[in-house]
Amino acid sequence: MRRIAIIAIALVAIWLAVLVALGVIVGRDQPARISARLGESMQGSASVGAVDLALVRGRLSIDELRVRRDDAVGTLALDVPELRCELAPLGGALFDRECSELSVRGVRLEISSLDVLHPRHPQRAPIRAGRVSIADSSVALAVPAIGNVALRIDRATAGATVLRTPLSWIFALDGLDATIELPAGLALHLTYAGGMLGASGALFGSAPVVVPVELPHPTGDAHDETRALVELGEDVAERLVARRAADWLQR
Repeated sequence: MRRIAIIAIALVAIWLAVLVALGVIVGRDQPARISARLGESMQGSASVGAVDLALVRGRLSIDELRVRRDDAVGTLALDVPELRCELAPLGGALFDRECSELSVRGVRLEISSLDVLHPRHPQRAPIRAGRVSIADSSVALAVPAIGNVALRIDRATAGATVLRTPLSWIFALDGLDATIELPAGLALHLTYAGGMLGASGALFGSAPVVVPVELPHPTGDAHDETRALVELGEDVAERLVARRAADWLQR
């Protein structure tokens, strides 16, 4: 039994040493591979500042990720200062590359049109995450006939997500604390929890208007997700206005 225990301990030590070495070796190629994959999926150019792959702990850390696109379809600028992907520990990530939790902070996404989120011919499967956490981030979009609209996200959490686009997490939303900034200096504070969306500020007043929201679950490609996102926005806006009008009439 003693010999078996010694052999087992030796094997574990060797395995851990192999994982540390693999993490260093594989990590050297990760910046170029991640940049190529992101550039391909976004139809633009991408760069990564630093990558740290910890196979023993089970974590992939990416710093200073940047994506740029400027063509006939539109423009896209994506900056992610911090990205953390929790992986299966003790080498499990060699066989299962899904992120159990994907967390980002300080994201800045600017797009001229939702069309830029449609990859023409995606060659690789999208990234999957068991849970998504977003903090201190923003999304800016130029909306025809309205102007520039910005979503500032203080905190957002989502469940299992297939990241076909940078906005796929919205369809698995669990919680949200954010602000929408509209033209003419108008702003709406948004909260979401338990299937209920609340809006306050601007034309809605200080008391939140709350409506139930059933999130869609598109199963198609990025184009289907974008269409579902537009339809969701239109439906939510109409119901918020109708709820505010009903409250005003009752008063």
